[in-house]
Amino acid sequence: MTNDSHAGQIVILNGAPRSGKSSIARAIQDEFEGPWINLGVDAYNAMTPKRYLPGIGLRPGGERPDLEELVPFLYAALYESIAIHAGFGLNVVADLGHHDSYSQPLGILADCARRLEGFPVLFVGVRCPIETIMQRREIKQEGRETLYLRATDNVPVPEPVQRWQEEVHRPGIYDMEVDTSVLTALECAEAIRHQLDLGISEPSAFDRIAGGR
Repeated sequence: MTNDSHAGQIVILNGAPRSGKSSIARAIQDEFEGPWINLGVDAYNAMTPKRYLPGIGLRPGGERPDLEELVPFLYAALYESIAIHAGFGLNVVADLGHHDSYSQPLGILADCARRLEGFPVLFVGVRCPIETIMQRREIKQEGRETLYLRATDNVPVPEPVQRWQEEVHRPGIYDMEVDTSVLTALECAEAIRHQLDLGISEPSAFDRIAGGR
């Protein structure tokens, strides 16, 4: 969409819920130079009418076909907004959970990648073992008491949580990956800063995804 050298940097964090994406996004906002605007799933869903939630946070498995028709449009609008912010020279960090496990494939990630053509995009896979994710799901957060499925004596890992773990990293094409079970959010942010300083290899992950490679 633009090759303007003054365009802002874009960092897309992709991973399962409770993998640590939001904490990394906050660390980037706190530690990196310049304005970094968070346009992730929580910020976007806060603007989405409740009757259409979980919106772009719709989990894998095709559980809500009634909402699926809207999801590609929500993602398209979000990524166009990311492009507009970056086009004005603002840096953007977006913590998301991309997958294509709907009742039928929707090809959302490739469409999103094409909408950022010409922008500097670092696509980061945020990985975390499911055992650690289950531990984090037990941590109480005000206002999120009923948001996350938790383990029971009979079901140590709920099936929808396992689905997230398996589907969110398909096809697994990234510019870099971090593991939040061995790195703190700040350490992940510093690793991302280091990669940005080194530069993004060509073709970038989003270039390959957009081109179907």
